[in-house]
Amino acid sequence: MSAFLYGVALQWKLDIRSKTMLITCYLVPLMFFAFMGGIFTSINPEAHHTIIQSMTVFGVSMGALIGLPPPLVEIYGGNIKNVYKVNGVPLFLGVVTHVISAFIHLFMMSIIILVVAPITFNATIPKNLPVYVGSLIVFIATTLSIGSALGVLVKNISKLTMISQIVFLPSIMLSGIMFPIEMLPKGFEEVGKVLPATWGYRLMTCEKFEVAFLIPLIVILLVFVMVCGWVLVRIVRR
Repeated sequence: MSAFLYGVALQWKLDIRSKTMLITCYLVPLMFFAFMGGIFTSINPEAHHTIIQSMTVFGVSMGALIGLPPPLVEIYGGNIKNVYKVNGVPLFLGVVTHVISAFIHLFMMSIIILVVAPITFNATIPKNLPVYVGSLIVFIATTLSIGSALGVLVKNISKLTMISQIVFLPSIMLSGIMFPIEMLPKGFEEVGKVLPATWGYRLMTCEKFEVAFLIPLIVILLVFVMVCGWVLVRIVRR
């Protein structure tokens, strides 16, 4: 256990120095928050009530879908996995340490938005903070499961970039954070329902846990955890 915790702490420190994680988990999300937060609240006064949740969905989606997969591709798409095997290190450790580290960074970024938004944009603080934090934790974990699956499935960085964008952009455009989901064509609205961003946004804007919004996130989480496990088992057997 001590070796595992040391590995997580080491990965967290490495991610702090990583330009990719710095940009995708902090710089771009917080710049988007600073820039678009003012625009949203100026155009639509009602945005004060949801600006925290919408900017958090954007930041978590970017960090999990664009920031997390590249380091995993370097491990499982290259020769680093062979180093793991030779030294008797479980292959799942690479995914677990990166996911926990990314989770901590994304949670910290989300807390920054939660604290700063009421000061800068007069945003409404969620009425039930325990429910909001619980919803945030589930949403981050679910989105990271998709990023992990992309990282272990795709073996080429250029392909990964394209696929990550294909998942990320609909997550932003079809989740309801940019404009009400009811304004979308019916087909796009249905597509949005398979994305964790849609359910995460709905869950975080509730004053109490809504099981109807929680279940899709749990299902997505379990599916992609199983996908990661299946891919890692195949790698071990090669």
